Amino acid sequence: MTSSTHPRFVADKTLGRLARWLRILGCDVLYGSNFSGNGLLAAARREGRVVLTRDRRLAKEREAPAVLRIDGDGFRAQLRQVVEAFAIDPWADLFQRCVECNAELHAVAREEVAGRVPEFVLATQQSFRLCPRCGHLYWEATHVERVRRELAAMGLGVGRDAGPVEAPR
Repeated sequence: MTSSTHPRFVADKTLGRLARWLRILGCDVLYGSNFSGNGLLAAARREGRVVLTRDRRLAKEREAPAVLRIDGDGFRAQLRQVVEAFAIDPWADLFQRCVECNAELHAVAREEVAGRVPEFVLATQQSFRLCPRCGHLYWEATHVERVRRELAAMGLGVGRDAGPVEAPR
């Protein structure tokens, strides 16, 4: 279960990589091509979300809900900015959301994924998570170490045991 202390976000269409990384951290982030300008503000108002945008004009909008204007060009600087601005513990809810569709993941038994994952994965992995919305399956893979190294390289600490992660692509 993801932390209820995380703010909920809606990210503009230029922040796809940031949205994906925030989801890796367990944050609830709406993202899509329809989230720009008025669509972005409407989604934020409707669902009580913080707007993440690179658009200076939106950040100055008088009627805008809470907005964080993202300064950096690269996703690493952008992620650090959001984590610092909202005091998010990047390790607390790691790998609890689907990076594709944002739904919370649910644990599933190994038997339930037989035939849906490679035999080697079924034979070597004990825990699996399933996205109830899009059906994407996740398990502990070499990907976890890459994510941990990336977070450490961003200056976001060493972290604790992260649990299941997205299957490598």
